[in-house]
Amino acid sequence: MFNSLSDRLTATFKNLRGKGRLTEADVDATVREIRRALLDADVAVPVVREFAARIRERALGAEVAAALNPSQQIVKIVNEELVEILGGETRRIRLAKTGPTIIMLAGLQGAGKTTLAGKLAKWLKAQGHSPILVACDLQRPNAVTQLQIVGQRAGVSVFAPHPGTTSEHDVPTGDPVAVARAGVEEARQKLHDVVIVDTAGRLGVDAEMMDQARRIRQAIIPNEVLFVIDSMIGQDAVNTAVAFDEGVNFTGVVLSKLDGDARGGAALSVASVTGKPVMFASTGENLDDFELFHPDRMASRILDMGDVLTLIEQAEKAWDKEEAARMAKKFADQEDFTLDDFLAQMQQIRNMGSMKKMLMMMPGAQNIRQQLEQFDEREIDRVEAIVRSMTPHERVAPKIINGSRRARIARGSGVHVSEVNGLLERFAQAQKMMKKLAQGGGMPGMPGMPGLGGGGARKGKSAPKKKARSGNPAKAAQELRDAENRRSKSVPSGAAFGQPGADFDPSQLNLPKGFDKFLGK
Repeated sequence: MFNSLSDRLTATFKNLRGKGRLTEADVDATVREIRRALLDADVAVPVVREFAARIRERALGAEVAAALNPSQQIVKIVNEELVEILGGETRRIRLAKTGPTIIMLAGLQGAGKTTLAGKLAKWLKAQGHSPILVACDLQRPNAVTQLQIVGQRAGVSVFAPHPGTTSEHDVPTGDPVAVARAGVEEARQKLHDVVIVDTAGRLGVDAEMMDQARRIRQAIIPNEVLFVIDSMIGQDAVNTAVAFDEGVNFTGVVLSKLDGDARGGAALSVASVTGKPVMFASTGENLDDFELFHPDRMASRILDMGDVLTLIEQAEKAWDKEEAARMAKKFADQEDFTLDDFLAQMQQIRNMGSMKKMLMMMPGAQNIRQQLEQFDEREIDRVEAIVRSMTPHERVAPKIINGSRRARIARGSGVHVSEVNGLLERFAQAQKMMKKLAQGGGMPGMPGMPGLGGGGARKGKSAPKKKARSGNPAKAAQELRDAENRRSKSVPSGAAFGQPGADFDPSQLNLPKGFDKFLGK
């Protein structure tokens, strides 16, 4: 979503590197480029003006003038201001003290409210809640059926007493307000602690839709009213958000379709214009592509600083703790890393979601974005097919896999022999690395870590080579005698400290009484 904006900002900051002091002209040029980048990203003009003015004021202030690295200080200022216009801090759902927590979804048709209701319900279920979905969109064709399917996929209950319309020619019947009120009562009777009400939308803002949403809000008195907005609609996002804020007074914003290729100005505009925080973000089509919105992490993504915290959270959520403990024990016992272990690790990574999304969360990922876009997600499936085409003995001892076995594995997995060869080569390298780490050494090709050994001799400080012995037997024997003579002259016989034993007198050392017996005297 923010690829274009990230590229523009990164290129702007590169022009500041190496400058020990920033002049007013440098600051003005930087602010001008930032303003253009934001306008190209469809950020609302009032937001851009205020944002650029704050950056210029701070950049010309004492905090940059006194900084050791002015360019990094500018990046820090831009990051802090981005966090501010994105909402400042993470905003979570306010749960009701008594009775079920009621969450009402509002937004235009096509924004993704129904799918997002299922995502939110699944996310809340993973948090330990018992949500129920209420189908109040009785106008859009098959909206009720869609919500039922989404609820089934999410594993949550759906309250849908009215079937709604099934085609564009049907006249909407039923009372959405009555359905919403009955859904809340159903949640109380069935002991559901969260109610998610899916309301109807329109292709545009109109009085009928706003009146219906307002009556539903008055009937159920929700704890949260979430405005669902399509992140790809650009400048019009601000006008739509203002209209809904005046009509239903929403308490938070949910950004849908944040994985699209649009310029993403809605995310940077809505929170600043309406003063309402962005609470959640939908990042894909699957029900698991849903996350709590963190302004500081989103700002880091925009500035290509990565989002390692979200990556760690996803890993903790998807990683199998028993498998991790088994691998840790195997690592500690210095057992061989097998292809079965390799396959298990690949499956754990796949459980975390899209590889592209995970890699894009790493710092500096924008520099390799073209390579990441060309990455084929099915590569993991091909690797799994290759490993599963091997016999159990071949997975444990891959060295026995000769040419005929490789051809058989390639036929069984539907790939070329070169892909089998490439996988075995990569696995051999991984196996060497794991063995090196298990033995307490450093990473191959890298200096050893303090206290862990490994790493070998440093470059430029290699140990001196021993002088080659002569091939002539007589000359070699003479060299050995000369070496013995040099050693005998360098350290005289006697005490271990190089002092002749005959001249050594223990009484001169003022030792404790009776200690001389330990010296052999």
